[in-house]
This record gives sequence, C-alpha cells and structure tokens, in this order.
Amino acid sequence: MKVAFIGLGVMGYPMAGHLQKSGHEVCVYNRNQTKAQNWQVEFSGRFALTPALAAKDCDIVFCCVGNDDDVRQVVLGEHGILAGMSAGSILVDHTTASANLARELSDIAVAQQKFFLDAPVSGGQAGAENGVLTVMVGGAQEIFEQVKPVMDAYARFSQLMGKVGSGQLAKMVNQICIAGVVQGLAEAFNFAEKAGLDPQALVETISKGAAGSWQMENRYKTMFAGEYDFGFAVDWMRKDLAIAFEEAEKNNAELPMTKMVDSFYQEIQGSGGNRWDTSSLISRFKQ
Repeated sequence: MKVAFIGLGVMGYPMAGHLQKSGHEVCVYNRNQTKAQNWQVEFSGRFALTPALAAKDCDIVFCCVGNDDDVRQVVLGEHGILAGMSAGSILVDHTTASANLARELSDIAVAQQKFFLDAPVSGGQAGAENGVLTVMVGGAQEIFEQVKPVMDAYARFSQLMGKVGSGQLAKMVNQICIAGVVQGLAEAFNFAEKAGLDPQALVETISKGAAGSWQMENRYKTMFAGEYDFGFAVDWMRKDLAIAFEEAEKNNAELPMTKMVDSFYQEIQGSGGNRWDTSSLISRFKQ
C-alpha cells in the first residue's frame, strides 16, 4: 500500500520504518529535513519537502507530531496533508491531542470526501522501536478495519473505542492511570529504601501479586538508581495531563490525585528535569 508518515520524532521515526519494512511504499515528511533524509537512507523509502507532497496519491497518511498546534500546522493549509490527499483516502493522527481537534479535523476531512481516525498510541519510544504499541482509535468501524492491518506493522494491539474523539479520550484515561501508578511506585520505593529492603528481592516478590504493573517491572531498577532517561518526558506528560484536565472541566470529572501528581511534575520541571522520564517522580524524595 502507498502510505505517508508525517513527523519523525522518537515515535514516528521507527513507526514509519516498520511500515516500510512491512512492504508498504512509504513517503515521509519532517520539519527537520536532515532527519527525513537520514530515514530515507536507513529504510530505503522516500521523503517529501511538504506534507501535501508526501500525502499525494497515498491510500493512508499517518501523522505523529507534538500537540494540537503542530497537528493543525501539518494538516491544514496550502501545503498541509489534506491539500495533498485524494478523495477516499484516510488520515490517521497518532498525536496525543485534544478530542475537540479530532472532531474538527474529521469534519473538514469529510467535507472533502476524505476520512479521519484519531489514534493516539501507548508504549513509549521502546514500544515504537519494537513495534509493540497499543493504539486507541476513534472513528468509523469500516475505516478502522481498512487501517488496522497496516498499523499492525508497529502495533501489538489496536482497538476502536467509538466515534471520532474516542481515541483521544481513551488516551487521557491512559495518562491518568500512569500518573497514579508512578506516584504510587515513587512513594513505595522511597519507603522501601528507608526500611532497608533489598530492591531486587522486593520487586521479584510483589510484582507477582496484585501490586504488579508494567511500570514496576520496567522502571524499578532505574528508579532506585536515580536514572530517568528511559521513556516519556515530563514535559510531554504535563502536556497530556493538561488536555485531560480541560476535558474533565467539560464532563465534570474530578481528578484530585492527577492534579496533585501534575504539581509534582511541575516541581521536577522547576529543578531542570523537563526531559526526564515520568518515573522521575521519585527524585522528589532523593533531594
């Protein structure tokens, strides 16, 4: 299938690579052209000078950039993705953005006889590199069924959550869960250190029971070691939580614990930990 991938960050670069290695004909676009050229050399694909040129004649266009403004910049306008897409083609946005933006872009796409799915991902950089992401999708069933076999190149699991915007809402839930789990681990591991427990023996034991989680098994060593360069950055987590807080204002959902954890991440930013991964919550106890 002929596809395009717009945005070659830590997630998009390997995701586009998996598509090319799976036999699809991939054209990429990135604001930093050098990165697009490097991708072309590594994966033997093509790159374009604008999102519209990358999207030209493609069956599916994938997008994974930073935030709502970034999505609008690459999707809309004379040189945007939609300007290059043909009628009947599909835009899949993997960016973690607002549900309102997803609905807005879907309306614009439908008016142009094109299709849209919001499809944020979970699994982080390692998940993208290993092709084992989880994808939460909003949109029409028949469009999802067309796209799913292609996404399988980098997704271990993908699920249609409902109408357009539902993928983004599910990703908000995902981030709320992560915030609570990581704060719990930070407090628990700090307690364990002060109690003199052996970290390896501790996690080998409690991870087999009800306290076990992906975060525990994959982050406990680096959390105990005070190393925080292994995943999703604090800056991006706060961006995602801000989207969840805005949505919670609309649907009257209370997020007291999440707001508390967000304030802790703000403290970490204030001490220079903007690019540390989300497990850096434990650093507040190590000062």
